[in-house]
Amino acid sequence: MNQPTPAIVAQSAVRRLPRLALLLLCAAYLMPGLLGRGPWKSADIAAFGYMAELARSTEGLARWFDPMLLGLRPETPALIPYWIGAWAIKIAPAWVHPDLAVRIAFALLLWGTFTATWYAVYYLARTTQAQPVAFAFGGEARPTDYARAIADGALLALIACLGLAQLGHETTPALAQLFFTSHLFYGVAALPYRRVAPLIALVIGSVGMTLGGGPTVGLALGIGCAALLAAERRRSAEATPDDEPRYSIGAIASILGAAVLAGLLAAGLGLLQWKIELPGSQAGTSVFGEVRSQAKLLLWFTWPAWPLALWTLWRWRRQLTARHVALPLWFALVPLAATWTTNFSERSLLLALPAFATLAAFALPTFRRSVAALIDWFTLLFFSGSAIIIWVIWVAMQTGVPAKTAANVAKLAPGFVPQFSAAAFILALAATLAWAWLVRWRTGRHRAALWKTLVLPGGGAALCWMLLMTLWLPVLDYARSYVPQVRAISEQVGQPVCISEIALSRPHIAALRHHGQFNLQPLTGSQPCPWLLASPEAIGRLHKIVNLEGWRFIGTLRRPTSASDDLLLYQRINP
Repeated sequence: MNQPTPAIVAQSAVRRLPRLALLLLCAAYLMPGLLGRGPWKSADIAAFGYMAELARSTEGLARWFDPMLLGLRPETPALIPYWIGAWAIKIAPAWVHPDLAVRIAFALLLWGTFTATWYAVYYLARTTQAQPVAFAFGGEARPTDYARAIADGALLALIACLGLAQLGHETTPALAQLFFTSHLFYGVAALPYRRVAPLIALVIGSVGMTLGGGPTVGLALGIGCAALLAAERRRSAEATPDDEPRYSIGAIASILGAAVLAGLLAAGLGLLQWKIELPGSQAGTSVFGEVRSQAKLLLWFTWPAWPLALWTLWRWRRQLTARHVALPLWFALVPLAATWTTNFSERSLLLALPAFATLAAFALPTFRRSVAALIDWFTLLFFSGSAIIIWVIWVAMQTGVPAKTAANVAKLAPGFVPQFSAAAFILALAATLAWAWLVRWRTGRHRAALWKTLVLPGGGAALCWMLLMTLWLPVLDYARSYVPQVRAISEQVGQPVCISEIALSRPHIAALRHHGQFNLQPLTGSQPCPWLLASPEAIGRLHKIVNLEGWRFIGTLRRPTSASDDLLLYQRINP
């Protein structure tokens, strides 16, 4: 027997969010940061390094199944994300820089994530148990209009999540996994209503997670969904055929089969690597400290979706087994488990954001007006305050006033010389004016709409990202790029035939090859190189590997904003 729904929504509250406004908001979130910067540390440049190596590889198909960067395999056992980047580099016109081509390709993956999440929520909201209470004299929201409004709210909640900002604009396997997870989510949610598109999405999601670095997460999601939906089918066996579209045995078998075949593929390719690291398992760490760190990560990374998600679980507690609650809850719990048991915390938690946004959206039809007003005021203060801080620091960088703020920037980014960009200033000013208009519109007297509560969170997140990627982009690129360090190395060595290296990290290798176009060779290789770059970690054993009397220490080359990225430069002494 179905439990009563807590949603009470009139038809007047589900009016359509203008499509042009929604598309412009998505574009304002996606496009800033594509131009005017290079790959950032550390995962961004490392992943790009593997993509660039594949793009120029001449070793045949075998190398594409075993990406290498100077003999080092990726930390994440992924294939498809590097293939996507390599193909983007290959098909891009000559005038498009390789790293820009990769960023464009991965921006399309984020756009695909938005699309898949919207449609997944739309079909979940069309189920009978998700629909609002029917009024005695009519006037309740029509099913499709209600589902569209809930889907709009979910997309706004996803954009508003703070954790999506940086990781959603990097070119790493994590963003590709987010794309594949969202398509798996859509495929499962839409299967009772459509056939071809959801099946294609299931294949894309399952195979993509297998070859994208998350085979265990994909396998757990698929098997868990099949079990949940099989249980739902048994509970609804007595329902009339016209009640609502149900999952057939074939549909459930398709979900389970896709998961199992993906798992077998992962096992065959040796991609099933799961290293359990429970909190406090590493030496020198405490369980309490690890749990507190993970809790802080969860709170800020999923903000502002997590309070709304908790509210949904409470208000819809009588429908926890219904698919519109059970499916997103499962898609949130599996990445949460990966977050707490692996050392890829942020990137595992990223996969839970579409599910958190879905749960947040189903809180909207249960809110009282006072709760919605509280969210509006808090969001207004938070994002307006953040925007003011961004503007004040930019003014300090340009004019030196306030002096203390300018001094702090100079201390954090030593050597950075600010430059005024009219284009960046105009875009930032336009975004700020658009925010002011949005605030004025939201605080005005308008007819109620479900998605209105999440307009300010979504718009505020897009505003702050736009301001960061216009006003702060030069200093952020300087602080997070390896270009200053590579430039310092180039001034010392010029363009030698080769440079020997020892114990360099993947990001350093990728940066030296991309920004400096250096021919790096292992120190133990047969080719004698006139220069040597070493990581400080190799100092203790360097004398055991090479006769240091044949090398002259030139100096320590530091990345201006991080002492942990030092490189030691040696020059060979001619015999």
